Amino acid sequence: MSGFTHIPVLLNEVMTLLAPKPGHIVVDGTVGLGGHSEKILERIGAAGKLYGIDRDTNALEMSKKRLKDRFTPIHGNFFDMRELLTQNNVDLVDGILLDLGVSSYQLDDGSRGFSFHEDAPLDMRMDREQPYSAKDAVNELSEKRLTEIIRDYGEERWAARIASFIVQRRKTAPIETTSELVDVIKAAVPKGARRDGPHPARRTFQALRIHVNDELDKLGQALEQAAGCLKPGGVLCVITFHSLEDRIVKQTFAKLEHPCTCPPHTPVCICGKEPVAAVLTRKPIAPTELECEENPRARSAKVRAVRKYPF
Repeated sequence: MSGFTHIPVLLNEVMTLLAPKPGHIVVDGTVGLGGHSEKILERIGAAGKLYGIDRDTNALEMSKKRLKDRFTPIHGNFFDMRELLTQNNVDLVDGILLDLGVSSYQLDDGSRGFSFHEDAPLDMRMDREQPYSAKDAVNELSEKRLTEIIRDYGEERWAARIASFIVQRRKTAPIETTSELVDVIKAAVPKGARRDGPHPARRTFQALRIHVNDELDKLGQALEQAAGCLKPGGVLCVITFHSLEDRIVKQTFAKLEHPCTCPPHTPVCICGKEPVAAVLTRKPIAPTELECEENPRARSAKVRAVRKYPF
C-alpha cells in the first residue's frame, strides 16, 4: 500500500471554509489517507484535537502512518458520528469535514473490486468487515431491484437491459469478478451507445458501490446529525463527486437554514422549527482549472458548507 499517492481535492477551498484555528477540535469523518487531516493538524496545532473516522481499516492504518499519533483514529461510519464521538468522550466540535464517495486508493487497489479497469473479485466494500458485497448484490437481487439500483444510483439509461442480462448470465454461473460483470454490461449496452462517452460499465459500477455501502439512503439524516455535533459557529464542509450526492447535500443544507414547515403565506410561524445553520456556499465551489490539470480526479468535485447558529 505504500505505493499509493494521495492528493486531497479542493484543499485550499476546504481550509478557507473550515478555518481551523489553534486549539480547535475537528472531525475528519472520512479521513482516508489523511491528506486534508494533515493540513488541519498544521492549523490546530498541539493544543487542538483531530478525530479521524473511516469505515476502511486499511485507510486508517495508512492515515496513522501519515499522521503518526497526532490524531485519534476511529473505525466506523460517519453516519453514526454522534455515537462514535460519545464513545470517545467528545461532546461538540469546531469543525467537521466529509469527503464523500470512494477514495483514490480504493480505486487504485485493483483487488478491492471498485474499478472496472482491473480484474478482481467483485467486492466494492469500503468496510471489509461487513458481509454484504457487490458479488452478493449481483447474484442475489431480483431483476426489478437491480434495475432500480442501476437506474437510480447510476443514472444509467440501459438499466433494465443490463439487469436483464445480469440475471440471464448468472443462471449459467455466478458472476464473481469485475471483468465478468464488465463483459455482461458490454453485451447489454448497444454498440451505438458504447462509441462515445464514458466506459459503459462506469455507471453500473457506481450504482453497485453506492448500494453495497449504503452511501445515499440516510445521507441527509447523517448530515443533520453531524450539524448537531457542532459548537455554535462551527462549520460543516462536505465534498461531493456526483450529482446524486450534491443534490442531497444541497437540500439538507437548505433544510438546516430554513426548517420551517408552515404552509406558504402563513403570517406567523407556528411549527416552531428554528434555523440550525447558515449556508456559506450559495453555489458549490468547484476546483480551479489548474487543480483539474494537476489532479484529473478533482474534475467532478464540489464543496458546500454551513455554519452552526448562533455565531
